[in-house]
Amino acid sequence: MINIFTKEFNGFLHSLIAYLVIGVFLVAMGLLTWVFPETSVLDYGFADLDTLFSMGPYVFIFLIPAITMKSFAEEKKMGTLELLFTKPLTDWDIVLGKFFAAFALVLFALLPTLIYYFSIYSLGNPIGNIDTASVVGSYLGLCLLASVFCSIGLLASTFSSNQIVAFILAAFFCFLFYTGFDSLSTFSGNYVLVIKQLGILYHYESLSKGLIDSRDVVYALSVTAFFLLATKTSIGSRVW
Repeated sequence: MINIFTKEFNGFLHSLIAYLVIGVFLVAMGLLTWVFPETSVLDYGFADLDTLFSMGPYVFIFLIPAITMKSFAEEKKMGTLELLFTKPLTDWDIVLGKFFAAFALVLFALLPTLIYYFSIYSLGNPIGNIDTASVVGSYLGLCLLASVFCSIGLLASTFSSNQIVAFILAAFFCFLFYTGFDSLSTFSGNYVLVIKQLGILYHYESLSKGLIDSRDVVYALSVTAFFLLATKTSIGSRVW
């Protein structure tokens, strides 16, 4: 698994798309957080990072599929996936190696946004007037959300040898699992809460309040594990 992780992560760092995606993410979040008047923290005068954590997931819906779209699609198109199967690697080694490489790249893209926290911490009146617990919970929520989206992106990448198709499928399923259950709950009558709890948005918002509930963490890890298992099953079938 370590060899696959190293190969994939180095491949990301040596490709233009990785820097392009990271650059777009940081520019988009920087504009939304500091520049655009409708969302700028400087305009509404509250020392928080609500803009980053409310808009971040929607940026992730496009960012992460762009990272994962080539994970298996390119291997299948180039015919190199069969070579991986001839090496002393299990299917789990391949899946987990690619997953952790994509996840690490997302965390690498997220890391510079910590500057936003320290900036608002310093700009607060008085200094430090920011809900740190909420920020920590929100960052944990973003990390867990990233793990779910990475696992969905990997699964989508096994469905086609075309990277664009893989990207579209991944973006669609990420959006569906993030907001779909919340939207569906409005039509569910007495089962509103139950339907909401099946979706990612409910648990992400719960973590963003600063109360780190083990149920929210277990939910995200379970959904990630489910999609990784589905990815392993998909490549294990050897039918493409």
